[in-house]
Amino acid sequence: MFFSHLLAFLFNSSSPPSLPVIPWHEASIFQIPTDRDPQVQVIVDQYLQTLSRQGLATNRQGIWIQSNWAILADNQGKIPAPAASLTKIATTIASLNTWDLNHRFLTKIYTTGNINNGILQGDLIVEYGGDPLFVWEEAIVLGHKLQQLGINQVQGDLIIVGNWQMNYEENPIKSGELLKQGLNSKNWSQIIEKQYKEMKNSPSRPNISIKGSVKKMDIVADNSRLLLTHESLTLREILRLMNVYSNNKIAESLAQQIGGGAKVADITAKLTNIPREEILLQNGSGLGVDNRISPRAACRMLMILESQLEGSDINMGDLFPVAGVDKKGTVEHRNIPYGIPMKTGTLSVVSALAGVIPTAERNHVYFAIINYGSDIEDLRHKQDILLRNLEQHWTFKPLLPQKSIDISFGD
Repeated sequence: MFFSHLLAFLFNSSSPPSLPVIPWHEASIFQIPTDRDPQVQVIVDQYLQTLSRQGLATNRQGIWIQSNWAILADNQGKIPAPAASLTKIATTIASLNTWDLNHRFLTKIYTTGNINNGILQGDLIVEYGGDPLFVWEEAIVLGHKLQQLGINQVQGDLIIVGNWQMNYEENPIKSGELLKQGLNSKNWSQIIEKQYKEMKNSPSRPNISIKGSVKKMDIVADNSRLLLTHESLTLREILRLMNVYSNNKIAESLAQQIGGGAKVADITAKLTNIPREEILLQNGSGLGVDNRISPRAACRMLMILESQLEGSDINMGDLFPVAGVDKKGTVEHRNIPYGIPMKTGTLSVVSALAGVIPTAERNHVYFAIINYGSDIEDLRHKQDILLRNLEQHWTFKPLLPQKSIDISFGD
């Protein structure tokens, strides 16, 4: 990217630059080391020896560490292994390749009747628009909007169009029943009450009773008219919540809209220029041992994500949990050096961790660790120690989120 911009400047400039001329070999970008760093491999080898002393086979521990300019450490780094929720890095890449950062999924509300004295004399129709994060809070806001339109009662049915989901429930009819409950505060459970009280700038409690039943249709009826359009959070916010809480339902919803796990893998392999056999995905969440990613591919995925964010006003910390910043989610109890954006992954015998280390010496360094073993907590502990040992070798520079988000929609 640097060189393409440099060439464009040289060939398109009509007059010499007014800034002082700096010899090309003194430019800061050329001061980043391009050689290997033997000490990094020594630190990794010591880590592997510790695991070996505990009886863990080192040929089942995948590690890859690299900068933009050099490969710094490798152990089984090109071998695809069950990577658990590191899969969500690929889902993040494919999502940003499909929609833009500020994309909002639209839930459209129609009716077949008129509103008279607070009563909607017809059906209330909800059309699915791909929102993977339609939860109790969204239902409450939607109910408030409907009451602002003058609706207190629906005389007809609640019609669900498409494979609409609420609270990560994949059955559209059950999702419709949840919406029906959420629209009427008289039927709220303690869980809904709790979510309502935790909402910032909470609207008034909706009290919309629906007399009919919940039904599903494939298309919106021709005689329907649009009442309102409800917007989701932005894709950026959805992706960060997905990654902070490692929410499988959100990941799977996004992946299915893109075309499934194999399509996510195809997009990711093409963008990262990694052999397709190093990215083998069955779904978008990482559930199951058949989702396999090599540590090298995980690092390249992080690198391509940074390139996708070039020109935006956010960084990797706005898409992934950041050590020491996020007090909830998958990094809550980790002891990882401050300011590292990362993604965790866990299966019954897999503990994975990948992220970006901002350093003074080598700019951004990308790492991926995929451990195989039964003591997950101990593996996490040793991963944290490995990163702290690297912190002793380099000068870390925290990579903090540029935008704040304080929404607890995780499971």
